[in-house]
Amino acid sequence: MNKKIKFLSITSALLLSTSIFAGCAKIAEEKTPTQQKEKVVNVYSDRHYDTDKKLYEEFTKMTGIKVNVVEGKSDELIERLSREGQDTQADILITADAGRLHKAKEQGLLQSFDSEIVNKNIPKNLRDKDNTWTALTVRARVIVYSKDRVNPNELSTYEALTDAKWKGRVLTRSSTNIYSQSLLASMIEINGKEKAKEWAKGLVQNFAREPQGNDRDQVKAVAAGVGDVAIVNTYYIGKMLNSQDQEEVNAANKVGVFFPNQQTTGTHINISGAGLTKASKNKENAIKLIEFLTSEEAQKLFAEANFEYPANPKVEVAKLLKSWGEFKRQDIEMSKLGEHNKHAVEIFNEVGWK
Repeated sequence: MNKKIKFLSITSALLLSTSIFAGCAKIAEEKTPTQQKEKVVNVYSDRHYDTDKKLYEEFTKMTGIKVNVVEGKSDELIERLSREGQDTQADILITADAGRLHKAKEQGLLQSFDSEIVNKNIPKNLRDKDNTWTALTVRARVIVYSKDRVNPNELSTYEALTDAKWKGRVLTRSSTNIYSQSLLASMIEINGKEKAKEWAKGLVQNFAREPQGNDRDQVKAVAAGVGDVAIVNTYYIGKMLNSQDQEEVNAANKVGVFFPNQQTTGTHINISGAGLTKASKNKENAIKLIEFLTSEEAQKLFAEANFEYPANPKVEVAKLLKSWGEFKRQDIEMSKLGEHNKHAVEIFNEVGWK
């Protein structure tokens, strides 16, 4: 009888210890995902700058949250997000151009988020009206001109580049490029479709060559005498002037920077920005990272190291950008660039802007 009681006691103890072990395992199992969520944020980014890597490292030091980055071209990353759906690991999409961010939003790939910090750091017109994305940096799309062949007093507006005196002298990117599309989209917003179409048609008649290459290629072509003026983003000039490639430095030194439309609607600006993905598994961490990237500390590094204008108005612009002078900006909501993108593409096709 005593043996039986002893056996039952041992059995009960074993069952109890098994139950406790299972309970502990279950608790550990439940905690692990939460612990992981607090320590990681996954970013899909088309930005490939050392500046960004330094900022991610600083964010990790401050918060303990590791930043995992998948780099790629903007349209490819948006396509990947769409393909992965709810299974995506991406928490944040960082890309150039408000048009692309609007595209991601329209495809249901982004979600709204509330952040008093972001709202305080970034002006309303540089954020999505539904708070799915915010600007991180600002780029101005300017006219660069040959210092040898063009007097800057000849320049005034984007529209004036359609004048007969510029025939065979204008260089720009192709109509498939998002920067070209967003510039025309801004004109649609400001001047209406018909006037925007007139401008696009007139500019095509003044092309020095069929549109080709990136912004750096336009600067090189002006330097080489292929054309006399080109439409490019300012930060490319900064990059070229500070390049390790002497050819780029030489080309950039041969052009001047002109901010068009200063007496009218202002120079066209665009952004690089960050959106919170619809399927984010680490939403809280993602918002923390976006808030950090809009902070004065982060914005200062964007401005100084990458020659971009800070999206946070409290931050001073880099010395090189200051040397080009202050300028009046187009005062339109960045989301309009995406909303008018379809019409811009249609106009390009109609007027033969390849």
